[in-house]
Amino acid sequence: MRFPGWYTVPIVPKKTVPPSPSRLVRPLVQRIHAYVPGEQPKVKGLVKLNTNENPYPPSPKVLKAVRDAVDGRLRLYPDPSALAVRTALAALHGGSPDQIIVGNGSDELLALAVRAFAEPAGGFREIPLRSKEASGSMLQPIPESASRVQFPTPSYSLYPVLVETHGATPHPVPLRPDFGLPSVAELKKGGLWDFRAALTFITTPNAPSGRGYSTAELDALCQAQKGVTILDEAYVDFAGENALELALRHPHVLVSRTFSKAYSLCFQRVGYFVGHPDLIAALHRIRDSYNVNGLGQVAAATTLKDLPYYQRNFRRVIASRTRLTRELAGLGWKVLPSSTNFILAEPPTAPAKDWLEALRERKILVRWFRGQGIENFLRITIGTEEEVDTLLREVRRIRFHGADVNRG
Repeated sequence: MRFPGWYTVPIVPKKTVPPSPSRLVRPLVQRIHAYVPGEQPKVKGLVKLNTNENPYPPSPKVLKAVRDAVDGRLRLYPDPSALAVRTALAALHGGSPDQIIVGNGSDELLALAVRAFAEPAGGFREIPLRSKEASGSMLQPIPESASRVQFPTPSYSLYPVLVETHGATPHPVPLRPDFGLPSVAELKKGGLWDFRAALTFITTPNAPSGRGYSTAELDALCQAQKGVTILDEAYVDFAGENALELALRHPHVLVSRTFSKAYSLCFQRVGYFVGHPDLIAALHRIRDSYNVNGLGQVAAATTLKDLPYYQRNFRRVIASRTRLTRELAGLGWKVLPSSTNFILAEPPTAPAKDWLEALRERKILVRWFRGQGIENFLRITIGTEEEVDTLLREVRRIRFHGADVNRG
């Protein structure tokens, strides 16, 4: 019904402006500096010595087992706990399957460890009341040590990313100038190290320096720690000794291993932890379902049945490492001792970044790190004998500003 003099005013809905997608991202995530992996270019004739991959292929038995598994099983989910791999690893290491968890590479397990053992910083935890007069619980601020995840530096640059993603507190502590691990006495005197940190990562042998640590010095540090300690042994098969026994001896110690570096399975992403059943069970509770792909499980289980093949390759890599170290030193490079499948070397006559680019122009990829106190060094993966020959040949040919670096 309309009255004289009235008119209808159309209602125009307000135009809404959708929020910027970046505003939908948690501020914590926006502040994180992502892990930067080594580049993986697809260039014909490239000598790729930048990501510490094994230069030799998987065992023929592994390749056959993977090919044979590409059948109707692909429609099925894999074993959710990788029991066959865990059982084989338990037999190899002298433990039981409940002391082992297998992950989508050891990186997944490192991330799980941060979530399982470290509290986000600045929060509260619920404490049950134990008084006879009262029941229930109360909230208390989380102690700093309970959210602290520490690691020597330089070391694996993924650690701080994992810690910051969880909202915990990264706590880097410098290694000695020679990349050695400070003794417990030195750490106590220095005052930076937190022996009550919720979680401690020790990369052993160290990356990116290649420095190896003895089981005795690692044992001393583990015994002094109150929180969970993870010995990250990604490169240990190229070293003179390992510290796996510490994970079987100390209830708060975990050892991390991978099938990527020594066992030529980077493409499959399989890693594992060894440690006390209670710690392993905690990680199982929060891991993804079916977290290890079926072909990866087949490859890992078959690898463990053909260890002599890989042990021969370990010896080949170590021999090439020895030769490359000797030859580069003869050309004026400062090469640090290594217990891994790579070396950290300081080149002569020009900055390391210039050498990086000069080698790249010759289709040779090596790794240079900005920061971490190693800007003067290049990290060089040990390749095949032919790749080592190519690297040395080109190093002898490279000149900077008219200076001939051919010293051999």
